[in-house]
Amino acid sequence: MNRCGWAESHPLLTAYHDDEWGVATRERERLFEFLILEGMQAGLSWLSVLKRRSAYRSAFKGFNPEVVAAWPANAIDGLLQDAGLIRNRAKLAAAMSNARAFLAVEAEFLGFDRYLQEMVGGRVIHHYGDLAEVPAHDALSQRLSRDLGRRGFKFVGPTICYSYLQAIGLVMDHVTTCFRYPILSESPVWP
Repeated sequence: MNRCGWAESHPLLTAYHDDEWGVATRERERLFEFLILEGMQAGLSWLSVLKRRSAYRSAFKGFNPEVVAAWPANAIDGLLQDAGLIRNRAKLAAAMSNARAFLAVEAEFLGFDRYLQEMVGGRVIHHYGDLAEVPAHDALSQRLSRDLGRRGFKFVGPTICYSYLQAIGLVMDHVTTCFRYPILSESPVWP
């Protein structure tokens, strides 16, 4: 079975690739989860984040943005003691402020998914034949990064935003030789 090459080095990456990456979702907690996890990845590998994903789900109460937004400032001290998390004060503080910004965007647009749909304009499907063709970021992720930053989000640079759009299926970058490519490229509209 042919996969995107990055997915073959570890079972967690393979499962993520096969079941989640590039699959369109509007599920609120999933949108928030990937926003937080992509920010946690900054400077690290995606595998290091996937290995800690269950600890994040537990600590972040299923990625409920209301719960995370309501944490007091000293909640970071407790999170820094959790060996299952990436213990980075700036990233954890960003997760808390991003939860508040996420809720503000939801209130303004009647859903974070609606905000993303307005920002992106529809699902982007690429037809790359080789991983070397897949960009680290593009004009779309730069625009999203600027707007999220303007709204108070942290750890949302263009590369993180591009990875985020890939994760939630607004950008579909499975290479054309990957078994997931024909399945996911048939739906040009974000459901």
